[in-house]
Amino acid sequence: MSVLAGLRQLTWMAALAALCLPAPAGAVATAGSAHEYDLKAAFLFNFAQFVEWPEDAFPSPSTPITIGIVGDDPFGTSLDEIVANETVHDRKLVVRRYKTVDEVDACHILFIGHAESKRLDRIPPRLGNHSILTVGETPDFTAHDGMIGFQMAKNRLRLRINAPAARAARLVISSKLLRQAEIVGSEKTR
Repeated sequence: MSVLAGLRQLTWMAALAALCLPAPAGAVATAGSAHEYDLKAAFLFNFAQFVEWPEDAFPSPSTPITIGIVGDDPFGTSLDEIVANETVHDRKLVVRRYKTVDEVDACHILFIGHAESKRLDRIPPRLGNHSILTVGETPDFTAHDGMIGFQMAKNRLRLRINAPAARAARLVISSKLLRQAEIVGSEKTR
């Protein structure tokens, strides 16, 4: 295993461990917490390793995997630093920021933060039939056809995965990731 592969594996194991371990007693896990968003940034990076996109999601073999952020960016520089010079499935990772969902074009993982909560019902129709893994942090994110929801519970970060929504977008989520999450969603597709 190369040093880089070892670092990636260590990042993923640390993120998974954080799911199981409570935050330190003095830690406050709020929406503005730097630690919380560093952890979420690590998860966004690792989701790229545990999701398969259809071939037509990438116009060419050199097309990078794009992690997008719509609306306010709560990550600061942490997401950019985590994906800098990284590759997954022989593709570079890049981060793009979009003011609105209407600007989203070539994106593979899209983070939708709290600021977009009033527009959740409009986001899936705007993305159309594109194979974009949507990730959010509002309590009802997966109920609005979001695919992966971050949930803070008892100072722990939990994952909720709407498997039918992911299947409708022609995404395959690894069983390794599914085992770490609560699976939700009806068979309704977008």
